Amino acid sequence: MVNPEIEKRKTFAIISHPDAGKTTLTEKFLLFGGAINTAGAVKRNKANQSSTSDFMEIEKQRGISVATSVMGFEYKDKRINILDTPGHKDFAEDTYRTLSAVDSVILVVDCVKGVEEQTEKLMGVCRMRNTPVIIFINKMDREGKEPFDLLDEIENKLNISLCPLSWPIGQGHTFKGVYSIYNNHLNLFNSEKTKVTDSVVAVNDLKDEALLDYLKESEVKGLQDDVELVDGIYGQVDKSLYTEGLLAPVFFGSAINNFGIKELLDTFIDIAPSPRHREAEERDVKVEEKNFSGFVFKIHANLDPKHRDRIAFLRICSGKFERNKFYYHTRQDKKLKFANPMDFMANEKSIVDEAWPGDVVGLYDSGNFKIGDTLTEGEKLHFKGIPSFSPSIFKEVENMDPMRTKQLEKGIEQLTDEGVAQLFVMQPGNRKVIGAVGELQFEVINFRLEHEYGAKCRFRTLSYSRSSWVNSTDKKKLEEFLKRKQQHIGTDKEGNPVYLADNEFMINMTKNDYPDIDFYRTSEFK
Repeated sequence: MVNPEIEKRKTFAIISHPDAGKTTLTEKFLLFGGAINTAGAVKRNKANQSSTSDFMEIEKQRGISVATSVMGFEYKDKRINILDTPGHKDFAEDTYRTLSAVDSVILVVDCVKGVEEQTEKLMGVCRMRNTPVIIFINKMDREGKEPFDLLDEIENKLNISLCPLSWPIGQGHTFKGVYSIYNNHLNLFNSEKTKVTDSVVAVNDLKDEALLDYLKESEVKGLQDDVELVDGIYGQVDKSLYTEGLLAPVFFGSAINNFGIKELLDTFIDIAPSPRHREAEERDVKVEEKNFSGFVFKIHANLDPKHRDRIAFLRICSGKFERNKFYYHTRQDKKLKFANPMDFMANEKSIVDEAWPGDVVGLYDSGNFKIGDTLTEGEKLHFKGIPSFSPSIFKEVENMDPMRTKQLEKGIEQLTDEGVAQLFVMQPGNRKVIGAVGELQFEVINFRLEHEYGAKCRFRTLSYSRSSWVNSTDKKKLEEFLKRKQQHIGTDKEGNPVYLADNEFMINMTKNDYPDIDFYRTSEFK
């Protein structure tokens, strides 16, 4: 029998292309959950907001999310844990890691732009784990693509079956509201951006005369035709197909105007899965097991600029986590206990005494944790995480202030531990090379080094654009290869050798020249 505490947990990530309205949607969920009183989007930066999910200084300046925030709140007897992810493609790896820590996903699609490249990549990661997905089509109060065209585009590009559970009445300036196919009620559009407003009308079905009190006859007729067509094409929602990640329910609305959010949230808590079993390298770990286990999927330094702290975000997989109890750190082979584990409400933190599978707790870290680390009650387990991917931009770190060398080294070490980018050390001279997916990552590193560590550096661009982890069953051959190619070899944070190349052609040539050496695109080859 599964513990009711586990059943009430719903842990999910909100993912999307930048600017599709992801952070706004997160904020509106918190608003409905009573966790905040008024919503103030990041870019408006209102003084009275008590919570937003973008809280690093650089995020406020740029109006984008670059770090994953974790927020929890209670809604209708459920404990909801939201992980808001960076939409910007330069921070895709942070998002991939976050997806390893959730049980389901809400994917936000902008009705004006439709499916974008980043959305397709994120969907690919959900596919790797068969993560259940709900789609929210946002910005219906703007002129955009026709709903049926959008559904076709999503099915084709994301390669997933859909089932609309709500349907829009009009669009742009003619947008009147949303009809909930799932609950048979009409939600009338009223552009109230900051408070929760209630303008829901219960109707028996679409033939109900009461509809004419709120909508024109032509609008009712259009809605009836559309819903009949939806029913004919998409049929009823099949929950088992949804939980297997094969079918995505679809909702329409406008997050900035608080619209269509309640239907989404109410249906979500009804159908989204509670925590499920997790794959470890050794075995499958079931949620109902008595013994505690969990893994670190994110590390964040200096969450509070006034205190130089590092927090490791731990996803609980089984058992019960208790404050001040000793747990076994499998990589370091030692026991640790945590006096002040944290529960999150955006940047508001509170101490938590116990937590259950599905919860994410923050552990103060003095340098014990790396991403992917596992804590247990003694068993040697290693949860399957998201590996490091091959970066495409490589830059050498040049210290601008030799008096602050220590601060620079510490900053680079901690920021790359967080997973902001990858660090490779090259010889001779212990040269530090940062590997990243996009230019914005270097901006963030520079900004944070200066503001959080008081260190200044510049980055010198290198000619490399590809990297491969290398290994061999013949240790002698591997040593010989590393010696010969020394100017192209860096070591990652785990001490694994990585071959850096200017292009794909160079990697293929080297593979041909050294048939005994194995080349890997991700770090997960052990």
